[in-house]
Amino acid sequence: MTSKICFRLSPSVFKLRSCRSFSSVTSSHSLMVDHDRTNRRFTVNPGSGSVAPEDQALLNYRYTGDREVDLMSTYVPETFRGQGVAALLSKAALDFVVEENLKAHVSCWYIKKYIEENPEYPYKERIIT
Repeated sequence: MTSKICFRLSPSVFKLRSCRSFSSVTSSHSLMVDHDRTNRRFTVNPGSGSVAPEDQALLNYRYTGDREVDLMSTYVPETFRGQGVAALLSKAALDFVVEENLKAHVSCWYIKKYIEENPEYPYKERIIT
């Protein structure tokens, strides 16, 4: 099962638009975050159509117990770097943790940084240290 979360990037501000669609805006790009539950990952593709796996930005996670996940890693191709794509992936994954009432280990340094830089979101109470 794959679900899509739509983001538009804007000057470092993320806004919740509807229940499962998140919006943020970048200059002129509209980016889709896909949640692939089967393969346990979130992905962002540049443009539309099919792309090679190495051209996808992704965040991998795994279940470590009942109602518990490990947010393991993020990868953003060089062409996406510096545009907030890792933040989009992190927000989507952490919102998934909150929506599914899960607890999370955070192995990825970037996701740890994202949580620290966004104290207004209810993520810290979901994190297992």
